[in-house]
Amino acid sequence: MLSTTTVRAVNSLTERWARGVPTAGGTVFTAAGLWPLLAALASGADGAAGKELADALGVPAGQAAERARELLGVLGRLPGVAAAVGLWTVPALQVSPEWTAGLPAHLHQPITGPEIQPQLDAWAARHTNGQIEEFPLRVQPDTLLLLASALAVRTDWIRPFEPTFFSAETGPWAGREFAGLYRLTSLLDRVAVVETPAGPVSELRVLGGGGIDVHLLVGEEGARPGEVLAGGLGILTGRHRRVTGGQLPYGEAGPGVRVRAIRSEVPQHELLAEVVQFTVAAEHDLLADADRFGLGTVSRREPDGTGHLPGICADPPLEVRAAAQSATATFGALGFRAAAVTAFGIAVGSAPTPPPYRVRRVSFTTDRPFGFLAVHRTSRLVLAAGWVDRPDPYEREPEEWDEEE
Repeated sequence: MLSTTTVRAVNSLTERWARGVPTAGGTVFTAAGLWPLLAALASGADGAAGKELADALGVPAGQAAERARELLGVLGRLPGVAAAVGLWTVPALQVSPEWTAGLPAHLHQPITGPEIQPQLDAWAARHTNGQIEEFPLRVQPDTLLLLASALAVRTDWIRPFEPTFFSAETGPWAGREFAGLYRLTSLLDRVAVVETPAGPVSELRVLGGGGIDVHLLVGEEGARPGEVLAGGLGILTGRHRRVTGGQLPYGEAGPGVRVRAIRSEVPQHELLAEVVQFTVAAEHDLLADADRFGLGTVSRREPDGTGHLPGICADPPLEVRAAAQSATATFGALGFRAAAVTAFGIAVGSAPTPPPYRVRRVSFTTDRPFGFLAVHRTSRLVLAAGWVDRPDPYEREPEEWDEEE
């Protein structure tokens, strides 16, 4: 089981990333895939570079390698999760054996030039079940070392959704048609509303097999995506109290949440979830916001020619020239799929009789852009996070078009 220190550190990086990630068109990212690579760099860095990486990691540099091994080891044993690390170096580079010994279990292969690119693409596809088909970095003539991680997450819903047509009545999606999903249950505690510093956030927890759940997060119209995602992370850490469906007031109880009394044939409350189906993909240039990830100093060349990673290789001096992540996520009727490959490139320099029972119905609707977190239920480690503003379009069946004609 993961230590609470490691979970807290990875989730803190998730929140920091969420507050700055571009969300136009939708996005997905995984700090759980980036964190072990930052830890590997920290274990080989010194001076200001080492301090910045440790600050970004949330653990001392001396503990980073051990906790990265712990994280990747546990992830690799979780049902529905696959994790891998790869290291590629030019044959002439004398990499410290102490540094490589501290890495998580990994593949180590030589860089033979640009012709290695198909091998890197194949590695990415193999370790993400084909969800990421291309390695996020291209090998350059001065590339001496590549360090990468791959993470794939798959969970099938304990109770599947039913496909449907979805069209929002108000808000930014009003009048647009999307592929929808719905599900009716009696478990009112699956939905909740919390008060955050940025306003109310509504949460729907969708339970999957293997202990992996997906939390859908809806904020008020105009709420910043990073703040909505941070609110969801605050729920995981107990910073915000969940007011669940059974305790919510009648009426508009929160963003996308409505509570009302209905008549029913059975004395059982209802939770109606009406959500959109989505697929999001993103390419992240981590050096575009290097300081957020502790990569500011380690990616800069010093005027005196000294390097920042002597624990990896003392000569020649090394610097991170490229850092990127490719990620994708899909939420459908049967389950959730997500994958990411993260890499660093290192180089030199009418009404019938009413039913007898009056019951509570809580409705949760994703009627505006929203966030999501894929979470390991027991440890509360966030495996993937993202933002949806372009759901999957609704595709009418041919007979539907024929009827309209």
